[in-house]
This record gives sequence, C-alpha cells and structure tokens, in this order.
Amino acid sequence: MRLLIIFLIFGQTIFAQKYITRTGITEFKASVDAFEPVEAINSSTSAILTKKGDIASQLFVSAFLFKVALMQEHFNENYMDSDIYPKAIFRGKIENFDFEKLSSDETYTLKGKLTIRGISKELSFPVLLSKINKRINLKGTFSVNPKSFGIEIPNIIRKKIARKINITINYELSQKE
Repeated sequence: MRLLIIFLIFGQTIFAQKYITRTGITEFKASVDAFEPVEAINSSTSAILTKKGDIASQLFVSAFLFKVALMQEHFNENYMDSDIYPKAIFRGKIENFDFEKLSSDETYTLKGKLTIRGISKELSFPVLLSKINKRINLKGTFSVNPKSFGIEIPNIIRKKIARKINITINYELSQKE
C-alpha cells in the first residue's frame, strides 16, 4: 500500500513537470525569388518540454497547408511520401536550460535529431524561450537540405525550389496538470 502511495505521488510530480502543446506552428519556406512562393504551414504540431530541457515534437506531414492545392498534392505524393512516412519527429535537449531562471526572451541552443521520411539527422540551432505565467513560448528557425532526407527534386523544377528549406517553429506550451 505504501509503495502504491509513493508511486502515485512520484508519478504526479513527474507528470506536473511537463509543458505541452497540440497546436504548435511549424512553417517551411522553400521559395526562390522570381518564382511562385513554395511555403506551407502546419498548425497542429504536438510538442512536449520537460523542466530539464528535454523536448520532443511530432507533426503529420499531410497537415501542411499550402495556398495552392496542387502544390500540396505534389508535396505529399511526390516528395514527402506522406502515405508511407506520415510523421516528422524531433527529439532533443535545450543546452544549459535552467527552468527556474527562465523569464522572458532568453536564447538557448537546441540540439537533437530530426527524422523525416525515416531518415534521422542531427541538428543544432538557436531557440528563443520565454516564460509567461504558466506558459512557455519557444521559437526557432533552422535549415535542412532535402537531399539529406532522400527527397529528390526533379531538374525541371530545381530552379524553382531553394536548395535549403527554412523551417520555423513557434510553440506555445502550457503546463500539464
């Protein structure tokens, strides 16, 4: 009985030390000047951040919305194979993160592994964190090379898509109670 009570108390403590979102925003831009913008937004990224600075996020690739429906169709079917690889996942850690000292607009380095189309690559990029009441805002931008994730861009449209894809994350995480 004591063991059960200790487990329940310990479990609640661990559970309360997490911040989550299911409505995180992930955007990407692969535009080249003089051509139609190649960009999309996903407003349903799930992410979790612990008080120790561990972070994990995932999104459904098919949830990226484009201004042009045909572009969205090509993205999912020809490049991302979202029926075979439905999710993109990131797992990492915020370096030198001290939850107790977190206030407003502090820059940290986020290091981790991004998995797209079943291929994982190490990333390191700056993130801006701020804590307001019981919410933590996390913002950052990084670039990826499509070839690194096995994404082949046909020569016929190669000049219309940037060689490096800029990805921006903007998560408002709430304390899990």
